[in-house]
Amino acid sequence: MDAPDFEFIGTQACRDAKVNNCPQVALNVPGVVALRDSERPDTIVTMTTDGWATLAAAVKAGEFDLR
Repeated sequence: MDAPDFEFIGTQACRDAKVNNCPQVALNVPGVVALRDSERPDTIVTMTTDGWATLAAAVKAGEFDLR
């Protein structure tokens, strides 16, 4: 089975050439959200769109804040 062709994008802040090591997200494959670190582009984590919604809500709620 061939891997999908993910089209990764970074946040607006990460589009500055002076910024390194940014998270990147691909939303172009239906039903799948893919994540990777710009410094390790060969390591890709995928999840369902429901999983992504749960993760995004947890991040927004501060569940993963560094203390």
